[in-house]
Amino acid sequence: MVNKHEFIFAGLLVIISLQWTWSVPAEELHASYWNNKGREALQTAMTVKLSNNQAKNIILFLGDGMGITTVTAARILKGQLARKSGEESSLVMDTFPHLALSKTYNVDQQMPDSAGTATAYLCGVKANYGTVGVTAACPRYNCSATYGNEVTSVLKRAKEAGKSVGIVTTTRVQHASPSAAYAHSANRGWYADSDLTTEAVQNGCRDIAYQLIHNVEINVILGGGRRYMFSSDMQDPEYPTNRGERNDGQNLVLEWLKNKKNAKYVWNKADFDAVNPENTNFLMGLFEPKDCRYELERDPSMDPSLTEMVEKAIQILSKNPKGYFLFVEDKGRIDHGHHGNRAKRALYETVEFDRAIGRAAELTSEQETLSIVTADHSHVFAFGGHSARGNPVLGVSRSIADDNKRFTIAVYGNGPGYNIVNGTRPDVNETISSSNDYRQQAPVLIDSETHGIEDVAIFAKGPMSHLFHGVQEQSYIAHVMAFAACLEPYKNCNLPPPSNVAFIHPSLLLLLMSLILPALSP
Repeated sequence: MVNKHEFIFAGLLVIISLQWTWSVPAEELHASYWNNKGREALQTAMTVKLSNNQAKNIILFLGDGMGITTVTAARILKGQLARKSGEESSLVMDTFPHLALSKTYNVDQQMPDSAGTATAYLCGVKANYGTVGVTAACPRYNCSATYGNEVTSVLKRAKEAGKSVGIVTTTRVQHASPSAAYAHSANRGWYADSDLTTEAVQNGCRDIAYQLIHNVEINVILGGGRRYMFSSDMQDPEYPTNRGERNDGQNLVLEWLKNKKNAKYVWNKADFDAVNPENTNFLMGLFEPKDCRYELERDPSMDPSLTEMVEKAIQILSKNPKGYFLFVEDKGRIDHGHHGNRAKRALYETVEFDRAIGRAAELTSEQETLSIVTADHSHVFAFGGHSARGNPVLGVSRSIADDNKRFTIAVYGNGPGYNIVNGTRPDVNETISSSNDYRQQAPVLIDSETHGIEDVAIFAKGPMSHLFHGVQEQSYIAHVMAFAACLEPYKNCNLPPPSNVAFIHPSLLLLLMSLILPALSP
């Protein structure tokens, strides 16, 4: 027999179901709507043209920890932030015409990390877990094995070809992902000289911050990581109780500024905004001692957004007639949010990451710029459960679990979100689960949620972007970038030069049309 509470609950489910049915756009109830959408998508697919010319510019967008589940959840969140149901929305990266999958394992480990994967997609060679810019012949922590096993990044090859180069990240600029662009290190954690082991010092290995300013001349460096650039007796300008971490007494910012024309260093938003790209050839902006703040917590009066950093970087780099290579990473705070089982932080970071991709698209020409969006690895982040159309991404399922409690549709396979007390888990509602600091539940307790092992997506557009297809090793990404731009080892690529089609910014085009069309009217 059904008790009174079960009956009331069943009634509520019917009401909720009806409400969501009523909210569905009327046109979606008819076959003609979906048939028309299918025809439109088919027509778009048939008109995609392959761009076989050489790429003048390359932008690699790296969403650290941005697995396919994260992409889907962020897409829906983006739509819901715009007061839509969300499922029908599109991210900017969704519009890229070419798509592939990337196998993310490291040479020595099934579950990868950000260092070994960065070596793969930036240098074209798979490596060991925890190492950057070296082959797998170099074990982690073994400084002496670094020598003779260094590999060269696409960033460095672009610089050697006369292009301008830049790094933009929401983490510290010495972190695993960006460091593979310029450093060779047996340990991703050797940020400053104070982090080096005795063996590393004895064998002459340099810390990653030192390599940042000495290994290759980088035009634009934007992110966090101030503390690794200054000596231990130097106060942080923003947080007086914080000091630098260098034991060698060096000021690496001053070292980087030496012998450079039109070079600037900034550490706050006001000075960043004051930088004029027209008379700036080199820009270093370090906005936090370590990683930049989550987008949900960022103080816009002190720190620029990822989108603002990308815009400034492109404006500076694009002055080079030979083109540029730009590496853009939202490490972070996507990755770090997932590690803490805090899905809201990770997903809001992904939405901001996509906004930066959109701004870059407005500032570049698809005829001459190869743009790639990918991830280094995934996370054990799942997104499912019984949920109606338009259910909040950070909300709860409309069904009740067998323990008679609600559960979130976003969950993790492991991590600090494990919360079992006296053999039971806490109940949850949308008010709780949508807070900034809420940790989604996990069945296995560890202090930091792990990376995933599955493939991640590669989205691409622009010259030679059609080379991204099928399922590829992650190291393939660097080879496509080098080939598309005719960089080493593909200098003799025999691709026609970049298209000379003039690029008109969309807003300028609209302005011109508003002026011309009235004049043509009778």
